[in-house]
Amino acid sequence: MTKVLLTGGAGFIGSHTCLALLESGHQVVVMDDFSNGSAEALSRVAALAGLGPWRQTSAERWTGAEPEGSRLTLFRGDVRSPQDLDRAFGAADVGGGIGAVLHFAGLKAVGESMAQPLRYWDVNVTGTVRLLEAMGRHGCQTLVFSSSATLYGTTETVPIPESAPLQPINPYGYTKAAVERMLTDMAGSAPGWRIALLRYFNPVGAHPSGRIGEDPHGLPNNLFPFLCQVAGGRRRQLEVFGGDWPTGDGTGVRDYLHVMDLAEGHGRALDVLLAEPPQVLTLNLGSGCGHSVLELLQTFEATNGLRLPYTVVERRPGDSAVSIADPGQAERRMGWRTRRSLADICRDGWAWQSANPQGYRGTETQPTPELIGAQNGS
Repeated sequence: MTKVLLTGGAGFIGSHTCLALLESGHQVVVMDDFSNGSAEALSRVAALAGLGPWRQTSAERWTGAEPEGSRLTLFRGDVRSPQDLDRAFGAADVGGGIGAVLHFAGLKAVGESMAQPLRYWDVNVTGTVRLLEAMGRHGCQTLVFSSSATLYGTTETVPIPESAPLQPINPYGYTKAAVERMLTDMAGSAPGWRIALLRYFNPVGAHPSGRIGEDPHGLPNNLFPFLCQVAGGRRRQLEVFGGDWPTGDGTGVRDYLHVMDLAEGHGRALDVLLAEPPQVLTLNLGSGCGHSVLELLQTFEATNGLRLPYTVVERRPGDSAVSIADPGQAERRMGWRTRRSLADICRDGWAWQSANPQGYRGTETQPTPELIGAQNGS
């Protein structure tokens, strides 16, 4: 199986994808700066995958006791740092090196991007430049990029196909569109590049074990973790951004997909890239079904036997009324489609939040500020 580098692999989507890849037999190297991720998430991923316990063997590594070799290695590092990237690639150079990269590292909050555009351009775009440079130094030309439906902006075509115009309406979307353009240019500049641009819609939910889930640092920027924190008593009430959108009930409509469906989609994309000739593969990952904010709230309440207070506030800058995927191309090209329902999303998301009312805090494996770590498994 392939050695895979996950940038941002200790975050929400990265940790669930890490588990899916380990269960498929891959060897995984994770690099994360823990700005919105958790070492504890990777410790739990290791346990769910049946790997061994963590232990620190030096100031620069975490490893396990198994002699068979590393299955999961964790590095603390910034994707904008050539030194950190070389350290992560270099750890796997023995025995074949990194065969593919799944690039999750980046900032992702629409509202925050409106207030801090330069930070978003620096992390999302400059970080990808540095990653591509490192891939060149280490002879790796296979990349799965974590893109977003946000780059479609406001479109009259619903559901949205991959051929829809790219017309982002916020800095976050602009950075995703810029990185896609850069990756396409890179693929055209030299033979051998295998690149998947995965435009996903609204990833939510959690692993059904309740052991790993979404744990944003600070005030959540997205609806579902905010909803879960209200249900768990961490927030007083849910704020619904806009009740006057041109939709059935006046609230925004989104295509929600279970994070495990999304994780499996990354694995399928990687399989296609490795099996087929070099190409740039652009795919939507979504359910193809739209649900309003109030429909999501009502499903969450009905599934979990709860009542949640909410209030409707002004629209949030950078948002759009409706965003629903046309996922047909993903099914045709890689046999992928969502298998889990909105009720599954709500059940698994609440199982995570109720079992971990403070997220990973309190049980968190805390790396030292200088720590670069490794996790071994059988």
